[in-house]
Amino acid sequence: MPPTDAAGPAAALAALPVPAAPPEPDVVDQVAVARLYGEPLFALPQDLYIPPDALEVFLEAFEGPLDLLLYLIRKQNFNVLDIPLADVTRQYLEYVEQIRARNLELAGEYLLMAAMLIEIKSRMLLPPRRSTDGAEPEDPRAELVRRLVEYEQIKLAAARLEQLPLLGRDFLRAQVFVEQSLEPRWPEVHAADLRDAWRDILQRAKLTAHHTITREQLSVREHMSQVLKKLQGRRFLEFRDLFEPSRGVPVLVVTFIALLELSRERLVEVTQAEAFAPVYVRLGYQPS
Repeated sequence: MPPTDAAGPAAALAALPVPAAPPEPDVVDQVAVARLYGEPLFALPQDLYIPPDALEVFLEAFEGPLDLLLYLIRKQNFNVLDIPLADVTRQYLEYVEQIRARNLELAGEYLLMAAMLIEIKSRMLLPPRRSTDGAEPEDPRAELVRRLVEYEQIKLAAARLEQLPLLGRDFLRAQVFVEQSLEPRWPEVHAADLRDAWRDILQRAKLTAHHTITREQLSVREHMSQVLKKLQGRRFLEFRDLFEPSRGVPVLVVTFIALLELSRERLVEVTQAEAFAPVYVRLGYQPS
């Protein structure tokens, strides 16, 4: 009897062959050494090229033999003035041996310092030589200690300088373009400039003063007119040329008040070409 329609698909699927699972790699611990494109890799390829420096171990970098020697001393809290040369030299030679195996040219200056350490240690083992004047012999480590102390001071000073703000690294200089006008702008005359100019006029007036007693009716308006007449037809006039010291201090005072009144009414302008330059006066309007 043929199968029904409902059982047909299920029976067909059951009759299909089941794909076999991929064989496990022939390894003992089933631990992959790497993954390549997501797939585990249980053995390195036979044709894999590994550069000689790919597995290089980088040692802690030092700036020279003194830097390495100072590092060994400070790391073990040794006193710089009393260095245990046996321990320091042994550790130093171990590091130099690692450098020599990797870079013989770089190890040259380190080997020179190692020879110096061995020499100092041998001199310490020998009985000290007495000087002719009976003074105590110098410690063989004295020169090395002096160089280490100087090097440490310079290194600390360089570290402090490195912490200071540096242009281009920690901050930038602000640059703003300001368009300058083609028309020159004269600096403004301050009250202190007028005071100094007035003091100079008074001193000149005292030098030319006459001992005469007179009574003169002085008018500010009249002197204002005199100042305007002096400025007529002139581009400008120096401040002191507006005064006549020979006429006495009262006339100078009235002339100065007249000049201030004209400036307040904007009939004249008081200018300077630059700071501390002579003060000039010119008309504040164009005469018809």
